[in-house]
Amino acid sequence: MTSLVRTFVAFSLLLVGWPLLTTAQTIYTISGRVTDAATGEGISFASIAVKGLTNGTTSDAEGRYKLQTKQLADSIQVLSLGYQTRSYRLISIASQTIDAQLVSSATKLQEVRVYAKGGDPAYRVIRETVRRRDQFNPAQLSAYQYDSYTKIEGYINNFGQKRKKNKKPGPISRLLGKLPAITDENGQPAVPVFISETFSNFFARTNPEKVKEKVLKSHVTGVGVSDGGLIAQLTGASFQQYNFYRNSLYVLRKDIPSPVGAQWETVYTYRLKDTVALNDGVCYEIEFTPKRVSDLAFTGTVWIDTLKRALVQIDARVDKRANINFVDELHIEQNWESISSGVRFPTQTQVTIDTEQPTPRAPGALIRFFATARNVIENDPKEVSFYDPSIELADDYKEADALFWKSVRPDSLSPNEWRAMRVVDSVRNVPFIKVAGELIKLGVLGYKPIDKLHIDLGPILYSYASNNVEGNRFRIGMRTNTGFSRKWLVSGYLAYGTLDQAFKYSANIEYIINRKPWTVFGVRRTYDLERVGVSSDNIGNNSLFAAYSRFGTIRRPYFQEENLVYFRREMGRGFTQTLAMRNRTFEPLFPFAFQPQANDHDQTVRDSYRVTELISETRFAPDEVILQNDNVRFSTGAVRKPIFTLRYTLGIRDVLGGDFTYHRLALTMKHSFRMGILGRTYYTIGAGIIPSTVPYPLLYTPLGNESSFYVGNAYNLMNYFEFVSDRWATAQFEHNFGGLLFNRLPLLRRLKWRELVTAKVLVGSVSSANLAMIPSTDAQGRTVEGFSSLTRTPYIEVGYGIDNIFKVLRVDAIHRLTYSDNLTRTGIPVTPFAIKVSGWLAF
Repeated sequence: MTSLVRTFVAFSLLLVGWPLLTTAQTIYTISGRVTDAATGEGISFASIAVKGLTNGTTSDAEGRYKLQTKQLADSIQVLSLGYQTRSYRLISIASQTIDAQLVSSATKLQEVRVYAKGGDPAYRVIRETVRRRDQFNPAQLSAYQYDSYTKIEGYINNFGQKRKKNKKPGPISRLLGKLPAITDENGQPAVPVFISETFSNFFARTNPEKVKEKVLKSHVTGVGVSDGGLIAQLTGASFQQYNFYRNSLYVLRKDIPSPVGAQWETVYTYRLKDTVALNDGVCYEIEFTPKRVSDLAFTGTVWIDTLKRALVQIDARVDKRANINFVDELHIEQNWESISSGVRFPTQTQVTIDTEQPTPRAPGALIRFFATARNVIENDPKEVSFYDPSIELADDYKEADALFWKSVRPDSLSPNEWRAMRVVDSVRNVPFIKVAGELIKLGVLGYKPIDKLHIDLGPILYSYASNNVEGNRFRIGMRTNTGFSRKWLVSGYLAYGTLDQAFKYSANIEYIINRKPWTVFGVRRTYDLERVGVSSDNIGNNSLFAAYSRFGTIRRPYFQEENLVYFRREMGRGFTQTLAMRNRTFEPLFPFAFQPQANDHDQTVRDSYRVTELISETRFAPDEVILQNDNVRFSTGAVRKPIFTLRYTLGIRDVLGGDFTYHRLALTMKHSFRMGILGRTYYTIGAGIIPSTVPYPLLYTPLGNESSFYVGNAYNLMNYFEFVSDRWATAQFEHNFGGLLFNRLPLLRRLKWRELVTAKVLVGSVSSANLAMIPSTDAQGRTVEGFSSLTRTPYIEVGYGIDNIFKVLRVDAIHRLTYSDNLTRTGIPVTPFAIKVSGWLAF
């Protein structure tokens, strides 16, 4: 018993005394500065850690650091990328100063001076590098694949700095100053608002050129975002491809010429700085700068292997003098390594985007992208069908623990990165930030989620309209999300007009048969007010214009009841096939009539009809990237190859009440391409034919635009329903010079304006049989409104404009060159010249 009592008393004293012992424990402080041993300059981002412990910190922009720890070992370790790691002994005292000097791991060779005719020898090196680039470019492999790890961090910064004349920070800066934050490399507070990690397998092949990413695991934490599939796809390797062996890099929707691309001699100047030992080889260290500071081009350093003339490393920047919106500096660092075939491969890439402050007192933002490529396998192409879809999300992509992420990270996270991952959860749970995040989601997606019901309300854009037929139009819409079902998608809306006092509605049910390849089946029923010439078939995906078309005076309105059954499937190799059967009515609210065809038994003039249509649409987009947000998919567009769409419609008579047999065939091609320093060209061409006799609402009506806004897919000086054709060809052209001229004018350079030109041409005709279908009066004796058709003269409008005004506005001056006297034919005034505005956020 005595022994037991002694043990109990000792244990009790230990429990009582432990808090006192921990409270009295010494806090050791180690501080100093990390510098380059050769130059004496401070080294930023150096890592300082107590040997054998997890305690550590990083140096600031001047190389200074301060480390506090409760435990002390025999030494600290100091390491930084590009320098040899060093250890320094510690003394068991409360505070000590240790200044570390690091030696570069890229050992400089003996200086060699080259005297040669023809300028700096860097030009000979770059010229030979460009000549050999096909030998080392990974794009020339028949195929390659690798394991990809990407990490993206987003911070709000520049809100804690002192203002000029001791001005107080703005209200947003004061709010940010109260949020949890970390300390950035400049010693200033930075609020982490987004962090993601993604692990995937990336595949690519040539002939045909295809890419595919399998997103295996992803974790996303941020303000206004959820750990969903869309973000997982956007943060993977597909959008972090930077190949400097290409002629240009497509970054932030800009084409930036590569310093080792085909335009190297016309865009850049070069200087041979040194020769260094790097990655077990000797390299030329060459600086490059744009010939004109206003050009959208890189400034930086490239390291070229002296023997093979191949890329080893590159450090490239684009500063605020270039014409990129919201960006103060873009910085790309990339390491290239030789793989088994001798081809060079970018194994590590880091991209930093420092955004500019919109106003002097406003905060800024910092975004960092980090990507690695490991376990590269070359020349093992898969079947072409394997690469469709281009991005595939694993079913269990959210299921990964801390041990998994530790195993796939190329390096352990720094103390600041660990802290950022913890702090971002605290930031996004602040009430004000949560509200701001929801507003961001509502503005971007247009829907308001109702989590308990697993539905999204919207789109908000269509909630209200006002016109001469409906009066005030109110509409409420909804769609289900994956919480409701991953197979069934139910959507629809209900609308009501206060003037016509009529209800309109739509209901759509879609079933996802297969996600690979994407295969869906759907049915839809709609009853709503429409207008001739401004239907969903010719508006396309322009949701803003579709909403605007519900306002104002609606000419030639009609009610349409539509029943649609459709089947859509990805066929592989960029092909998507849609088959549909549609039955719809035409119930006009204006004087309309048509003369039945000669072979009809009933020759009574009629003012309404019903059609039954079989529709086949084949779409070919070989390099298009499709993203999926829950059960909804959308395209990010194509960069290099055109998109073709072939649509055939067959009208069937006497099936489900169909009144006509007719054919309609249309083909369109959409494409854009880079024209070097001259900018980028966008164009769309199309043609079609309706070799049948049908009422004019079933013919082709080009999309006009009577608004004050510029609409990309419309003829902007053509009125609604101004022309009708049954044979037509169109061409729409736009070239954006990207500030080529304005950047060279000192007074305009800071405005970052971008000049552009446009042209749109339409040719077409109408057969005499279709003209003959229009009687002079309808059954009530009212005069029937006809239509205008094109003659041998094409419709032409050309324009010129300025983009990027205040970074959001675009102004176009448009001239209508033909049919300026069309008032006498349509009764509607024609505008030969107009200035139209539009706006969107662009880089």
